[in-house]
Amino acid sequence: MMQNLRKRSAELGLSLGNRQKTYNSRLAQELGKWAESKNAGDAFHAAAFKAYFADGKNIAKLPVLLDLAESAGLNREEAESVILNRMFKKAVDENWALSWKNGIKAVPTFMMKNYQLVGAQSYSTLEKLLISNGVKTK
Repeated sequence: MMQNLRKRSAELGLSLGNRQKTYNSRLAQELGKWAESKNAGDAFHAAAFKAYFADGKNIAKLPVLLDLAESAGLNREEAESVILNRMFKKAVDENWALSWKNGIKAVPTFMMKNYQLVGAQSYSTLEKLLISNGVKTK
């Protein structure tokens, strides 16, 4: 599995380190929803991806999350309040419920109509999914 992930990461130009542990990403998900509400979702998610997959950081730790928020241009104190008060817990719970309803049990999962691709996929595989479901190329 890691060999495939490393291959796909290299194809996409994504950094992938030698992560030895899996950390709980729940609070990062909640902070990510908040970042999206502040139009900084892409920057936050990119920073969280790099921190977790390339740098092996524990994204369950408050100081790491606050650093990520700050690196995405978000206010550190506001980010801390969002986490401590679990302000986006309900939004993430709703996302999880929708995922389970749609049979999504792993990430990433790419879904279109009744078709799902699970795991890291090549560009050509994703393109085939889109085209086979009627998406027109430009």
